[in-house]
Amino acid sequence: MILSDNIEFTSSIKGDILIVDDTLENLRLLSAMLSDQGYEVRSVTNGAMALVGMQTQPPDLVLLDINMPGMNGYEVCQRLKSNPALQAIPVIFISALHEALDKVQAFSMGGVDFITKPFQIEEVLARIEHQLTLRRLQLQLQDQNCRLHQTQAELCRSLEQEKTLNQRIEEMVVIEERNRIARDIHDSLGHSLVALNIQLEAALTLWQADPDRAQSMLVEAKQLGSEALQAVRESVSAIRSDPLQGQRLEGAIVTLAEEFYHLTDVLPACQIDLSQPLPNPINHVVYRIVQEGLTNICKHAAATIVEIQIQTTDAGLSLTLRDNGRGFQSAQPVAGYGLQGMQERAEAMGGQLEIVSQPGAGCQINAHFPRANYAVDR
Repeated sequence: MILSDNIEFTSSIKGDILIVDDTLENLRLLSAMLSDQGYEVRSVTNGAMALVGMQTQPPDLVLLDINMPGMNGYEVCQRLKSNPALQAIPVIFISALHEALDKVQAFSMGGVDFITKPFQIEEVLARIEHQLTLRRLQLQLQDQNCRLHQTQAELCRSLEQEKTLNQRIEEMVVIEERNRIARDIHDSLGHSLVALNIQLEAALTLWQADPDRAQSMLVEAKQLGSEALQAVRESVSAIRSDPLQGQRLEGAIVTLAEEFYHLTDVLPACQIDLSQPLPNPINHVVYRIVQEGLTNICKHAAATIVEIQIQTTDAGLSLTLRDNGRGFQSAQPVAGYGLQGMQERAEAMGGQLEIVSQPGAGCQINAHFPRANYAVDR
C-alpha cells in the first residue's frame, strides 16, 4: 500500500533499510541479520554514496555509522535532513562502545535512536521495528490527512455548486412569481375595467333621462376605478419587493397575522415549527399562499376563527390554513380568489396543494412540500 509520494511499505517486505558503514564486517553482519528477518537491505561504505542512493531510491530507514572517513555520520544526517524529499526518513546512528557518542549532537542533527557495537540482535531488531512502526503510522497519518483535504475540497466544491443551484432556483421562482402576478394584474384589472365601462355606459345612457341614477353610477364607477388602482399598486409592490422583506418565514407569517387582525379584529392562531428549515424558494411560496389565503378570508369569508399551522419535519414542510367562514364549493372554479395562483406556486416547487370547502362550512387549505426535492440553504 502506497503511503507517500516516494515511499511505500509492501506486504511481502517488512521495510527497506539502507546501512552506511565503512567497515565491511559490520555491513555483512547487519545485512545478513536483517535479511534473515525479512527486511530488504542495501549497503554502502561512505556518506556520498549513501546520499546518492537515497536520492535514487529513498529507504524506509537508515542505519548510519558515525565515524567514517571523509564525511562522518553527523554530516550525512545533516545533509539528509536538509533535503525536503528525504528529511522524514528515520536515522539510527551506529557507534562502537569504545567510541565517544555525542548523543546531544546526534539528536540535534535529526537522529531518532542509536545502537552500539558489538550488536545485540534482539536490541537492534527492536529499535529498528519501533522506528519503522512509527514511520508507518506517520505515513498513514499523512495519507489520511491528504484524503481528508481532498474530501474537504470536494465538499467545498459541492457546497458551492449547491449554493449556485439554489440561487438559480430562487431567481427562477422570482421570475415565475412576477409573471404570475402580472397575469393576475391583467385578469383582475380587465375584470374591473369591464365593470367600470359598463357603469360609465349606463351613466351616459341615463344622463338625460335620470340624472340622479346616472350620478350614482358614476360614483360606483369611481369606486371601481379606485379599487382597481389600489390592486395594481399592491401587485406592483409585490413584484418589486422581497416577499419576506428580509424576515425569517416565522416572523413574516406573524406580521401577516397582525395585519389581518388590524383589518378584521380576528387574530389568527399560529402554530409554527421551523426547526428543520427548507430553502428560501419554499419559504417564499408558503408566505404567498398564506398571504393570498388571508386576503381571501378578509374579503369573502366573514370568519371569526382563523388558524395557521406550519410544521417542518424530515419529510418536508406542511401548511394548513383554516377558517370557519362562509365557505364555497371547492369542487367548482371560483373567480377572484387567487386559487389557481396558489396551485401553480405549489406545483412549481414540487409541492401539493389541496383546498377543502363547502358553503357554510369554512375553508381549509393544505399544502405539502417534500424535502427530497431541495437542499437547505447554508
